Amino acid sequence: MPYPWLLADIGGTNARFAWVEDAGSGITEPQTLPVAAQEGPLAAARAYLAQLAQSRGASYRAPRSAAWAVATAIVGDEVTLTNAGWRFSRQALARELGLAAFVLLNDFEALALSLPLLAAAQLQPVGADAKQAAVPRAVRAVIGPGTGLGVAGLAACTSPLAEDAAEPQWLAIPGEGGHATLAAADDLEAALLAAARRQHDHVSAERLLSGIGLPDLHRAVLEVRHGAATVARRTEDIVAAGLASPGAPEADPACRETLEHFCALLGGFAGNVALTLGARGGVYLGGGILPRLGPMFHGSRFRERFEAKGRFTDYLRTIPTWLIVDTRAALSGTAMALTQLRRG
Repeated sequence: MPYPWLLADIGGTNARFAWVEDAGSGITEPQTLPVAAQEGPLAAARAYLAQLAQSRGASYRAPRSAAWAVATAIVGDEVTLTNAGWRFSRQALARELGLAAFVLLNDFEALALSLPLLAAAQLQPVGADAKQAAVPRAVRAVIGPGTGLGVAGLAACTSPLAEDAAEPQWLAIPGEGGHATLAAADDLEAALLAAARRQHDHVSAERLLSGIGLPDLHRAVLEVRHGAATVARRTEDIVAAGLASPGAPEADPACRETLEHFCALLGGFAGNVALTLGARGGVYLGGGILPRLGPMFHGSRFRERFEAKGRFTDYLRTIPTWLIVDTRAALSGTAMALTQLRRG
């Protein structure tokens, strides 16, 4: 994969770009552009490259390879973002940018590839610190409520028992697990899901456990718990009012309750993913919402509900859960994809 490399992580809200100049340099020149402010991915890339060319002057070289993570399923040449209006042809985009190589990944496929590279400063343990119990080369899972809800796995292409072997090749397992049907763990959650089904034919995990889903969860809480008429509130307002100190003018008990149900439901969903993948290497939590919840998330029922799986509770107790606090982690995953292709 010839250098320089143009890296990108494009979600429903932000397009993050970065640069790798050559084999001896790391990831540099990070920049975030709002998706809504650009006509499409080509315009966003050109805006980033124009600023890079201006700052680097005569030393600037056009990119020769690129790896982009995008928030949608990758099928064929035409790509349409799930929660944004961008649509493009991967072949045409590579041609317009003059690329010799162009790798396109699902955004959580890239985040999964970043997991072996994450340092302690980029992670926070959630619940009991079971880090020592993680099987080093076992399957890992990553889940992230952002604009949508991403899910992916990561598997080492060696035996999980071969701890002394060389660093393995890692295989990311992309999927659309966020669109799996969300399950209730008790009667109250069943009532919340029933209320949501009155608005939507299919209540997926993403339908409630994401930036686009929080307003729907809030409506359900108002209907079931407070008998209130439907009130449409923005996700940002729900988070702010739910995190406000009790008694503060902006505090709202229904918003706080919405966040509590959000964390509990997410814990149950994450436990399901861990069981499905056998993620004894750990479950990692990405996305932009959870870091904003701060201590409230760490004190929530997330971990309790993660483990509450009947006969497999003891199995899940051994699986650590970590919050990824670095919003640019997926960019290192895109670089990993190009690095592994170079190794062949």
